[in-house]
Amino acid sequence: MKKFLKALVICLIILLPILVGCKSEPSLNILEVHFIDVGQADATLVLCGDKTMLIDGGNVDDSDLIYSYLKSHSVDFIDYMIATHPHEDHIGGLSGALRYADVGTVYSPVSEYYAEVFQIFAEQVGEKSVEITVAETGDTFSLGDADVEIIGVNSAEGENNSSIVLRITHGDVSFMFTADAERDTETVILDSGARLKSTVLKVGHHGSSDSTTYRFLKEVNPDYAVISVGDDNPYGHPHSETLSRLKDAGVTVYRTDEQGDIICKSNGKSVEFEFSEKKPTADININNCDYVINRRSKVFHKPDCEGVGAMSEHNREAFIGTREKLIADGYTACGGCKP
Repeated sequence: MKKFLKALVICLIILLPILVGCKSEPSLNILEVHFIDVGQADATLVLCGDKTMLIDGGNVDDSDLIYSYLKSHSVDFIDYMIATHPHEDHIGGLSGALRYADVGTVYSPVSEYYAEVFQIFAEQVGEKSVEITVAETGDTFSLGDADVEIIGVNSAEGENNSSIVLRITHGDVSFMFTADAERDTETVILDSGARLKSTVLKVGHHGSSDSTTYRFLKEVNPDYAVISVGDDNPYGHPHSETLSRLKDAGVTVYRTDEQGDIICKSNGKSVEFEFSEKKPTADININNCDYVINRRSKVFHKPDCEGVGAMSEHNREAFIGTREKLIADGYTACGGCKP
């Protein structure tokens, strides 16, 4: 018995330092990346812990949708707002975000721009007592348990090539956001030596053939790609050349025109995807309804409102009933036609 106890003590002396040293790795807060379906435009909400980031906000007509999306996710403070470049399909809907939420830091490639939509955006930022920060390559910040690095901005000639390109790292998982950056910007970033390998690639310029070049795609080497694109858009996005390159690289592709909202969740080790229900287009007869509703933005309009024509068909629905019923169901009256 004494020999057994002595052997047990020796084993404990040997194993105790090992057992004490084997601490489990702390788990990371879940990172959620919401690729919001704003049609032929871009908008992405990123959540990690209690921190939030909004990358672009779609077109001006998407303002109500962005407002409602933030409200439905209880996001009333945006730690970082990224206006990737001053095109309307990226910054127009940020007015909706600024109507609903306060903001900490606002990044843009420029602080001034001639277009009215940018001037309105800048004014609204100023009303929040915040100044636009002109982004620079190498800027970094934390978003909860995730790290964000700006790896390219104002990298080449042209407004698309002024785009802020950023990479999010969350444990072993990473996301690349390229906005509307084209071939010239991709080349500059490639030559910079920046770390590009990413789990998920937000495909550049809505899938245009001028972006996501073979060399860039090879270095990013994503497992998944997301394309933010509108139904039957006049540009033919995503281009067949881009889809072919992604297919050749063995990348799983998701598209907002097919899946609707695309939500990617990371635990720091792997990712999983969820999708909103893509509802079929509803037949609508504006002569025989009381109101026209937008299922996505939760806004209702008079049938002759100009906003009805601007809706995506799969979001538009005729409604027969009372105003009170719509409000009780969580809908908001259009600020233009005031139904």
